Amino acid sequence: MKKSDYSDLKVIYINCTLKKSPQESHTQTLMDVSKAIMIKEKVKIDEIRLIDHQVASGVYPDMKEYGWDNDEWPALTKRVLDADILIIGTPIWLGEKSSETQKLIERLYALSSLTNDRGQYIFYGKVGGCIVTGNEDGIKHCAMGILYSLQHIGYSIPPQADCGWIGKVGPGPSYGDKEWKGEKLDIPVGFDSDFTNRNTTFMTYNLLHLAMMLKENGGYPNYGNSRKEWDNGERWEFENPE
Repeated sequence: MKKSDYSDLKVIYINCTLKKSPQESHTQTLMDVSKAIMIKEKVKIDEIRLIDHQVASGVYPDMKEYGWDNDEWPALTKRVLDADILIIGTPIWLGEKSSETQKLIERLYALSSLTNDRGQYIFYGKVGGCIVTGNEDGIKHCAMGILYSLQHIGYSIPPQADCGWIGKVGPGPSYGDKEWKGEKLDIPVGFDSDFTNRNTTFMTYNLLHLAMMLKENGGYPNYGNSRKEWDNGERWEFENPE
């Protein structure tokens, strides 16, 4: 089997933890497992912890134009658009993705009316996935909402595009914890989970495979999906079969 070269790709990880730096983020610990694969494959990596930035709430590209005194999203937008792959990391709270994740999705949605040089929506040709951590069930539920939102605005979603780890129901150690209730653990929590390790690996490589295929083929053909052509009157209407 021929090994692929992914060194021309760039990934951006956006951690939507509710903990500001330098507080420990268990979501970041699992994201680092995926990141280690990206480093091994010589993929260019960018990282954002969203809560460390003054990102306004809203659904417009620059919320300073809508009453906010400060909004760092326009600067972060350039980094997001520069990446071939977007991986969103979120903890689970009350069975849902974090409020920072929802804010990120809304700000990504604010860009969905922009188009590329082919007249397609701006995220066409880019690939998305997500990493979820928590102490109760909800990985698939969170991934369902995140991945739907990403594909709706133009990201492509490969097979097995999510991964995660959850502990026992109720209070308990979180992913990567090295001690619990004052006692040191032999293995950091979750590191021995073959299910999590497998899914994280599969997700990472599936994102790489799809991103490489899209990049090598110049993204999607713009026949039938160009906003520019549609606005110019081209409707690609089907003939009435009758």
